Amino acid sequence: MKFRTRAIHVGSEPDPATGAVVTPIHLATTFIQPGAGTWGQFDYSRSGSPTRAAVERTLANLEGAAGALAFSSGMAATHCATMLLHSGDHVVAGCDIYGGTFRLLHKICNRAGIEVTLAPADQAEQIQSSMKPNTKMVWIESIGNPLMTIPDIPAIAEIAHRHGALLGVDSTFAPPAILRPLELGADIVMHSATKYLGGHSDCLAGVLAARDATLHKELYYVQNATGAVLGGLECFLLQRGIKTLELRMREQCNSALQIATWLESHPKVTRVLYPGLNSHPNHARAKQYMGNTFGAMISFEIDGDYAKTKQVCESTKLFGLAVSLGAVESLIEQPASMSHASYDAQAKAKFGITDSLIRISVGLEDPSDLIEDLDQAIYAAY
Repeated sequence: MKFRTRAIHVGSEPDPATGAVVTPIHLATTFIQPGAGTWGQFDYSRSGSPTRAAVERTLANLEGAAGALAFSSGMAATHCATMLLHSGDHVVAGCDIYGGTFRLLHKICNRAGIEVTLAPADQAEQIQSSMKPNTKMVWIESIGNPLMTIPDIPAIAEIAHRHGALLGVDSTFAPPAILRPLELGADIVMHSATKYLGGHSDCLAGVLAARDATLHKELYYVQNATGAVLGGLECFLLQRGIKTLELRMREQCNSALQIATWLESHPKVTRVLYPGLNSHPNHARAKQYMGNTFGAMISFEIDGDYAKTKQVCESTKLFGLAVSLGAVESLIEQPASMSHASYDAQAKAKFGITDSLIRISVGLEDPSDLIEDLDQAIYAAY
């Protein structure tokens, strides 16, 4: 079956008890067992529930994974992956990554004696030169946040595996409707499912999907031991969102390309970062791996300082000034003061997160309305 057919039917089979076409929401926290010490399929909701099992089955199928796990947030999912590491291990991560991941690696994982090196993920040779004998994980993003870099996932997978390390890919910006990192050699794929998978800004969730069954079992053990699982109502909302994922992504990607093309011609815009543009340094690679759907996230810089950039972000009428992304409504933010505020000043300067950088998430509004809104907001600052 094709992707969108599987998104609707796999894991959403009619309820055998009632014939309901929508997966029931099971809110029970405990389940009656057949006997003392004899366990049924479900025992305690931290370890598993029927509603969570259904959406995990959907996710595994769509990612081409041996198994998937649903978490209470994207950061909970990322944290679970890092808990595969031990004191003294080393991680190589992309330098174009979400601010929360930067904070987790540098402010939390370091407490456990885990060493971190950041390198440009769109330059596989830089990943190679950053590897050490104790490197156990490489962590990159399929589309970098916020600079929209595109890594060569197969090449980085080969480097990681040659050094005995796992490759984890945060593919939040490129959900499985347009990219499946496990098919390109990654071992783990993570999504902040709050974004495109849920799609409606009403479901906080995270996902890990593993390429092989042994790794999935290890991740499940950590999840069950630490407990950051997704609740029944959120599982229902996530599965509902997944059913329209491909259709939403198609429209959002088309709109994003129109907006990015327009931004390139704007006299007050100095740089546009969108993988679908020929001017993007990784455009050919993006086209190779994603075809003609390049995501719906755009970053751009204006001819102005911190104050002007802030004013642009505060002057939109349709774009909501907010963190997060990937939903039906369009959002705008200033990474330096919002999504990437956890980067220290030195790291922002080193990795190109400038005060004049703006990041937008293109929703499902008419693109001509969004262009008009951006235009008036930009000129409001001049």
